[in-house]
Amino acid sequence: MLKQFAAAALLLAFAAPAFAQGPETPGLDKRQAHMEQRIEQGKASGALNEKQAARLEQRKANLQKAEDRAKADGKVTREERKRLDRKADRVSRDIHNAKHNPQTAAPAPEAPKQ
Repeated sequence: MLKQFAAAALLLAFAAPAFAQGPETPGLDKRQAHMEQRIEQGKASGALNEKQAARLEQRKANLQKAEDRAKADGKVTREERKRLDRKADRVSRDIHNAKHNPQTAAPAPEAPKQ
């Protein structure tokens, strides 16, 4: 229980400054960079096959396009920021689900035994 409370307190401490951001979205940019690392790690470990990785990359690209549209007028409103955050949550959840499902990349062939 104490761990959950501490985690919630940390989340709130870092979430509050995110709402005070200007037209830049450093919080979202950081999340997107982390998503990229998670996808690359999943490909390297075999947890993601090429089709899954390509689909996740496309979802991440769609998030970037939505961010670019929100920034186009020079201001990211609170509603736009909330929409982008929800979209980032969905992409992050998709990455997690893809990495933890049974559809993995084919294992590397073993060397023949002599």
